[in-house]
Amino acid sequence: MKVLNLQCGYGHEFEGWFASEGDFRSQLARRLLSCPMCGDTGIVKLPSAPRLNLGGREAAADGNPAAPTPAAAPQEGAARQPSERAQLQGAWLRAVRRIMAETEDVGSRFAEEARRIHYGQADERAIRGQATREQTEQLLDEGIPVLPLPIPASLKEPLQ
Repeated sequence: MKVLNLQCGYGHEFEGWFASEGDFRSQLARRLLSCPMCGDTGIVKLPSAPRLNLGGREAAADGNPAAPTPAAAPQEGAARQPSERAQLQGAWLRAVRRIMAETEDVGSRFAEEARRIHYGQADERAIRGQATREQTEQLLDEGIPVLPLPIPASLKEPLQ
């Protein structure tokens, strides 16, 4: 299993797990890889350091196996912490998941349903859906508060 550090054309970094380098290249060529943040398919592989497990058992001078060598304690700050960018991306994805969990998807009826709620013709509730730029501008002109929120394709369907 190969774990690769990947990046989309907009600078979002993420990991990809592949059976082999060939599997990665095949998926990349067929444009099956997309950014979990924005859906961009312009993916590149970032350089990464190999991970080596050097704490195995060594034979003692008398030929008997020695006790396992304890791994050296990491230097202060040496443990790989997520970058600030990765932390922000994670926070954004958690926020979008929460919004999706706590809102009703009204689909293409969004503008119509937002008006019905605003004018008291429907019960007030949190909704989400699709609206064109023109519909969004009309809602805002009418004083109906809306917020365009792009939802990554990876969040639109459950992960398996």
